[in-house]
Amino acid sequence: MDKIVALCKRRGFIYPGSEIYGGLSGTWDYGPLGAELKRNIKNQWWQDVVQLREDVIGIDSAVMMNPKVWEASGHLEAFVDPLVECKVCHERFRADNLDQIKEHDKSHKGQATWTDPQKFNLLVKAYLGVLEEKQSQIFLRGEITQGVHVNFKNVLDSTRIKLPFGIAQIGKAFRNEITPGNFTFRSREFEQMEIQYFIKPEEKVGEKWFEYWKSFWMDWYTGLGISKENLRFKNHEEKAHYAREAVDIEYQAPWGWSEFMGIHHRGDWDLSRHEEFSGQNMKFKDLEGAEYLPWDIESSAGVDRSLLFFLSDAYKQEDNRIYLRLHPKLAPIKAAVFPLLANKPELVKTARKIYLDLKSCLMVAWDDRGNIGGRYASQDEIGTPFCITVDFKSLEDEAVTVRDRNTTKQDRIKISGLKEYLNGKIY
Repeated sequence: MDKIVALCKRRGFIYPGSEIYGGLSGTWDYGPLGAELKRNIKNQWWQDVVQLREDVIGIDSAVMMNPKVWEASGHLEAFVDPLVECKVCHERFRADNLDQIKEHDKSHKGQATWTDPQKFNLLVKAYLGVLEEKQSQIFLRGEITQGVHVNFKNVLDSTRIKLPFGIAQIGKAFRNEITPGNFTFRSREFEQMEIQYFIKPEEKVGEKWFEYWKSFWMDWYTGLGISKENLRFKNHEEKAHYAREAVDIEYQAPWGWSEFMGIHHRGDWDLSRHEEFSGQNMKFKDLEGAEYLPWDIESSAGVDRSLLFFLSDAYKQEDNRIYLRLHPKLAPIKAAVFPLLANKPELVKTARKIYLDLKSCLMVAWDDRGNIGGRYASQDEIGTPFCITVDFKSLEDEAVTVRDRNTTKQDRIKISGLKEYLNGKIY
């Protein structure tokens, strides 16, 4: 894990938040490569669940919501973690994080004593209003789910979609985590990708779609390169207040099996609660005229956690070579273009022409520093799938050498066919 964290900082994937001022615990900034990788994950997710499906549509709801939303959803009462405080130094920890508590005990040479566990609400408070003494307390959303449910009727009224259907969303959420840690795994500001998939309120229908989404997401992650042996399903022993059924997809992280996605059968919890608290009719009316509250099968994934585990799974060290075996669809840079020698104008001119042509349709990099081996190593370390070298022979045969990151195999490809070649390999 230390190697991945160091690589992320050194190569511009992830930086500590507000670093020049000493940082802010639980916050992270994404650098040039990290921002690109993150965007690629979100774009691929959106393409696969919204663009390519007829039964899912997307929305983008507000971060700040009426506080009654969180009362209705149960977050004011149930969105809590158990907290204990060290009576010696007054540091606070999650009561269920036994490893951190043991480490803290060691640092105090066994002299630490603890308060009884108490409930700690994770919602982040904010204040709105022009006059400070008249500001209203609100909450930054602790999950993006409720933005879908409060807009359920709006979506029905403004589209022609019929059951079963999903509403997808990607967006920021905020939690006042007691002990953020494990790099970006547990953060106070993070991003989620979610589908709330609404179905008829029937047991067999619920079972069918619950199993469908479990299989869909396992295939999605393995299809984008995560090793099957590093993924598993884990059923919830204790379900959340809203869940009829719940299962996590876990990844075998360097610190142990860890959740990064959940599939939850939420029943009609959310719609029924918002109907009760708002006084609005949230029922769906089918073609036969029957009205009912649909059930919801939720798929909820962390963007940041997914990115971290894509990086972790892709990190390879073989002999003296380090490379990221990222799926080409996710790789921040799809190809890098080199002139064999930077001091030969004829090579540079041809290489620049190829670079600018590819840049119109792919994220590509230019590199003319140092020797060719060093350039390969540099691109390997950031996960670039293909390196394109213009050599003296290119001036005669109008072809280039294309090196594959995973195998290091080199192919001779005509310049006129480069786009087709790369698109076939990437997509």
